[in-house]
Amino acid sequence: MSEPHPESNPESPIARRFRGFLPVVVDVETAGFNPRRDALLEIAAVTLQMDADGYLSRLETHAAHVEPFPGANLDPKALEFTGIDPYHPFRFAKPEREALQHVFQPIRQQVKQTRCSRAILVGHNPSFDLAFVKAAVERTATKRNPFHLFSTFDTATLGGLAYGQTVLARAVQAAGIDWNEASAHSAVYDAEKTADLFCAIVNRWRELSGTPWPG
Repeated sequence: MSEPHPESNPESPIARRFRGFLPVVVDVETAGFNPRRDALLEIAAVTLQMDADGYLSRLETHAAHVEPFPGANLDPKALEFTGIDPYHPFRFAKPEREALQHVFQPIRQQVKQTRCSRAILVGHNPSFDLAFVKAAVERTATKRNPFHLFSTFDTATLGGLAYGQTVLARAVQAAGIDWNEASAHSAVYDAEKTADLFCAIVNRWRELSGTPWPG
C-alpha cells in the first residue's frame, strides 16, 4: 500500500504549508566566489518545525568546519573577510564528504519524519549557498543530496517584501531580532539569524492572512 502524500497528512503541517517541501536554512563560508575552484570552509543547516496552528520556529542546528579540498583556491581577501584560518588545528575540520554527511543525515531524517518529498534550501541570496553545496556533492560523489537542485527560498527577496530591507543584518533588525556584528560571517550564526528572519516572515504572513495554510 502506498503512503499518503505529505500534503494530505494532517500530522505534518510543515509539509502541508510548503507543498510537500521541508525548508532548511543553510549558510556556507567559503574561500572565494567560485564553487568549483574555491574551498568550502564552513556549512551550517538549521531545521525548522511548525506547530498545528501554522507557526514556524527553529528546531536544530547542524554544522561542520570543512577541510579545503585538494587543490582548492584560498583567496586571501575572502579569508580576511571571514576571519577563518583554514588550517587552524582547533577548527577540528572534517573532510568535505564527512562534513556533508554530518549535515545531510539529520535533514534526510526530518524529511522522512515530516513526510515531505525533499528539503528546499532557504538562504540569504541562496543561489550562492546552493552552488557550493552542489559542487561539494559532485566532488565527493555524495549520494542522496536532500535538497531540491534548483528551487530555493530567498530571505533577501522576502526581507525586501516584508521589511523593505535586503541586507541580512538590516532585515533581521527590522524584524525585531537581535544582531551582533562581531558574530557575523560565521556559518552557524548567519544560518540561525536567517532562520529567525524566515520564521518571522512566515509567521507574520500567518497573522496577516488569518489562516495557517495558503489557498
